[in-house]
Amino acid sequence: MNVFLTGATGFIGRALVLALLKEGHGVMAWVRSPGRARSQLGESVELLTFLPDEETGLTAALERCDAVINLAGEPLFEKRWNARRKRAFSDSRVSMTARLVRAVKRARRKPRVLISGSAVGYYGDRGCESLTEQAGPGTDFLAELCEAWESATESIDVAETRIVSLRTGIVLGQGGGALERLASIFRLGLGGPLGPGSQFVPWIHLQDCVSMILHALHDHRLKGPVNLVAPAPVTNLELTRSLGRVLSRPVFLRAPRFMLRVVLGEAASSLLSSQRCYPDKATACGFSFQFPDLDTALDDLLGPGEVSLAPLGSNFPSPMGDSDYLRQRRPDRILVSRVVIDAPLEDVFPFFSQPTNLGLLTPPRMGFRILRADQRMQSGAAIEYELRVFGLKIGWETLIEQWEDGHHFVDSQARGPYRSWWHEHHFREDGGQTVMEDRVYYALPGRILGRLAHRLFVGHQLRSAFNYRAAAVRFRFGPAPENNPPPSHEEHA
Repeated sequence: MNVFLTGATGFIGRALVLALLKEGHGVMAWVRSPGRARSQLGESVELLTFLPDEETGLTAALERCDAVINLAGEPLFEKRWNARRKRAFSDSRVSMTARLVRAVKRARRKPRVLISGSAVGYYGDRGCESLTEQAGPGTDFLAELCEAWESATESIDVAETRIVSLRTGIVLGQGGGALERLASIFRLGLGGPLGPGSQFVPWIHLQDCVSMILHALHDHRLKGPVNLVAPAPVTNLELTRSLGRVLSRPVFLRAPRFMLRVVLGEAASSLLSSQRCYPDKATACGFSFQFPDLDTALDDLLGPGEVSLAPLGSNFPSPMGDSDYLRQRRPDRILVSRVVIDAPLEDVFPFFSQPTNLGLLTPPRMGFRILRADQRMQSGAAIEYELRVFGLKIGWETLIEQWEDGHHFVDSQARGPYRSWWHEHHFREDGGQTVMEDRVYYALPGRILGRLAHRLFVGHQLRSAFNYRAAAVRFRFGPAPENNPPPSHEEHA
């Protein structure tokens, strides 16, 4: 199946791209910046450049596609709302969807299904009322926006193109989204409920979110509005307590309603609204959640995962080979990440052989962009890229030190923020599955300050980045039937 996708470089979109490629679908992404999108999506995705006044090319592209998934939308809660921001919300959702709909109607060969975004904000503030897809809309700004967003698809002939509107809750995943911001606040010991804390928060794990979108892609029984939420809604207070438990942080601070209004303005009302939503349509069609309850989801997303960090010592594997780089740079810590993938080595290794796939394995918040790369991965090849670390844009140059096709390769940092960075990628086949192990031998500049920085934030950032990498690999190739535990190394100061 050929799938036309908007919002491909977003938090949900990048995971969906990997999952679509895993299923063997062709993916065409409608993007504003082809260079940036290529760095983030790799070579396997066809790119169509967004041009505000060009319609013929869009129609022709849709005629080559069997399905359209429309996830585009300006982020809602990053800044205070004003008239300009509200127009941007509407343009990126309603106007974008209307443009897609016009192109679908013009197409001689029409897509069989259009899956378009919406949000649980459709329902407005409903307190403790149980909300299925049959419930009516609310009356606030966000409810009106979602209603207009869904209405933009109504002129399509449903006999030719099935329509699904995804009323999405808060999506919890690694590397971005609401959880990334919440976890950062909680790790500082500043977490607590928002307002009264009694408002219901509809949520879903990113893996279940992507799986439900794929289910909607294939299951002809799913049509109209679909609540893209987990089956166990929780209150904001329950979410707060679960986050505090997983992160071992206090949750006694509370953000009063009046303070949120001062900081966020009108957006605070939507942030404090309550939607007790249930995914009735999806469960009736046989969809099974891998993470049906919040504690299981947060343990998966915020636990140690497959990553272990520790000081470098005699109990750990030594770096491969006798390298001048290692003798001169003297790494003093090791990171080990081990992932078992349900795919043969002959499929997995080529994916890692392409520099352009690095963006798919890097958290979106890091703004990864390749500046220059040798076309062939081999010993001596170089890759130059930029990314954001703690909000600061930095340059990084990688040199391939060793390369053994189908088995392992090693890259080192030639230029970047670390004093030492020696990254070994090991692959081996095991009964049709692939065991992938990353070993990173590294050191920060400055002995005492480097150790303090590692304890306060660098260690967490490394763990988060490699857990995201592991999750991305599973989206692309599928997890092993039983996840392997992380390596049993202990972290010390």
